[in-house]
Amino acid sequence: MSLGKAARNLVTPARGVLRSSAAALNRSYAAVAEARAVLENELDTIRAAGTWKGERIITSKQGPQISVDGSRGTILNFCANNYLGLSSHPEVVQAGIDALKLYGAGLSSVRFICGTQVLLGPDDAVLSDELNHASIIDGIRLCRAKRLRYKHMDLNDLEIKLKEAQSSRMRLVVTDGVFSMDGDVAPLQGICDLAEQYGAMVFIDECHATGFLGSRGRGTDELLGVMDRVHIVNSTLGKALGGAAGGYTVGPKPLIDLLRQRSRPYLFSNSLPPPVVGCATKAVELLLASNEIAQSMTAKTMRFRNNMTKAGFTIAGSAHPICPVMLGDARLASVMADDMLKFGVYVIGFSYPVVPKGKARIRVQISAAHTDEDIDRCVDAFIQTGRKHGVVS
Repeated sequence: MSLGKAARNLVTPARGVLRSSAAALNRSYAAVAEARAVLENELDTIRAAGTWKGERIITSKQGPQISVDGSRGTILNFCANNYLGLSSHPEVVQAGIDALKLYGAGLSSVRFICGTQVLLGPDDAVLSDELNHASIIDGIRLCRAKRLRYKHMDLNDLEIKLKEAQSSRMRLVVTDGVFSMDGDVAPLQGICDLAEQYGAMVFIDECHATGFLGSRGRGTDELLGVMDRVHIVNSTLGKALGGAAGGYTVGPKPLIDLLRQRSRPYLFSNSLPPPVVGCATKAVELLLASNEIAQSMTAKTMRFRNNMTKAGFTIAGSAHPICPVMLGDARLASVMADDMLKFGVYVIGFSYPVVPKGKARIRVQISAAHTDEDIDRCVDAFIQTGRKHGVVS
């Protein structure tokens, strides 16, 4: 065989391979282009509906007054979960620095890996309030238990669902203690009554209650006098307790032991960084020493609610620092929030799918770190913005 013929024999299959690779590459490009078009169309739909959620950049530490990228001067912050103003409390910050120096930035490891199921399985039932937080819903999906949704805070519907679940091995009623969008408090006394009547356990999520609801800041179960009747409490370190990250679950010791063995979110997540633990520990110590911070927040909450109601606004919930200013229209909520920023007040409009359609609102959150002057300035900005858009006269 001549050298030229041998070369042609090598080149011919190589061309076939290249053509095949090129065709596969073109199909890949086409698939990406098609996916891109689908995604862009979905994004355009969100923008057209007025439900696009822009992200503002905070360029300062958390507090009642912050700096926001693109805005001049300091801005009053009324949209953080910093209920007790502990995110930048000097003792909390120092505790984080001390832990960082002593234990380092992190443990660089997940916890021991094993198992898949937690507490409930196919023979069990979860009864969940229809407006429970998305994180609760996702947690329920991780187990294979039968899922029954009851109408929001509707004890009659809960009883119907409990009757339906009587054939299940175990029954667990799951509810937010405080619902984050409306600031309404779950009827825990009635829930506990029904749970006891139908042989169910009660689980509450206390992310928007820990640290400031109840006489000692223990949460909604303390507020409503059912601490000995709620079986499982889940809460966060990322809101009132310093605002960093992480959370916790308390309940019967065998349950906690089982979670340590089989809970996937626990097992496959890195251990909390030492500074987070240090800050949260100090925040708890401050709250155990005095309830003065929580009491001051209560007075400020009522100041805002009362003044806004007098001005003609509709404020959902009652007596909770989550103060939703109900507007109904998604675009209106977004535009008014932008206009509030021009008055130096940082708030965010909430619309579908975060809240039901037709229930758009601006969610205002009061902090113990706000002064009365801060609150009055916020109310005044709402009045001016509300008049501009015909919400109040």
